Amino acid sequence: MSHTSSAAAPPRRVAPRTPTLTGELLAEFAGTAVLILFGVGVVAQVVAGQNGGADSIHWAWGLGVTFGIYVAGRTTGAHLNPAVTIALAVFQGFSWKKVLPYSVAQFLGAFVAALIVRWVYNDAIMTVDPGTTSETQGIFATLPGTGVSIGTAFLDQVVGTAILVFLIFAISQAKAMPPAANLAPFIIGLVVVGIGMAWGSNAGYAINPARDFGPRVAEFLTGYSDAMKTPGGQLYFWVPIVAPVIGALIGGGLYRVLVERHLPDPEAAEPEGRVHTDD
Repeated sequence: MSHTSSAAAPPRRVAPRTPTLTGELLAEFAGTAVLILFGVGVVAQVVAGQNGGADSIHWAWGLGVTFGIYVAGRTTGAHLNPAVTIALAVFQGFSWKKVLPYSVAQFLGAFVAALIVRWVYNDAIMTVDPGTTSETQGIFATLPGTGVSIGTAFLDQVVGTAILVFLIFAISQAKAMPPAANLAPFIIGLVVVGIGMAWGSNAGYAINPARDFGPRVAEFLTGYSDAMKTPGGQLYFWVPIVAPVIGALIGGGLYRVLVERHLPDPEAAEPEGRVHTDD
């Protein structure tokens, strides 16, 4: 019989896993792709499949945001939007070194997901619009509404994205009055539903450069030769890129000035009459 030591071997210590930059980029890619599969997919169903309407578009975009956040949230916080990433770098200490890689991953996720939608809905699109004209161009990328100038569309995107980022900061900051962690994606999804219902008609509420430019490039490469322009021939692709970034900076700045700098410390006693915020 062999001799065995009575002393138990010390437990093996396993270092906690932390995401690598590659893992973070894959999460942003996947989360943004999920967002686009639901968002662009529902617009394709409504426009080309002639099934559904504005309400289904608003709700599917909101659900796409919710599911995308659940996919990427544990790894990156689920930015899914270059404007949000930039605002987080400016106001919340996110690393500037990651801004460009995150934005590229978000663009690629939106691009690949839009190609999938284009492939799956090709028969329906060719049935209603065999010339791939502006009649179905809006499936993939946003356009100004009838009678809406580019200036108004730009302003609309600034305001819509400012609302988005202001509320994301309010929902996600631990010092504020955030929902439980597993509810935050749903609440942010509701924010997008609300923006669509209140701010959707002027310019299609892109409020996200990757959401618009990724699918716009996908449609340009698959037959929509005028994808970068309005039906009237004006160059438009830049509006849903530039305006959301400006709006995100305004929304983040307003949140800091109006709310964040005045939040009490977590350990501070709550004054009488304030809504109790502890779990």
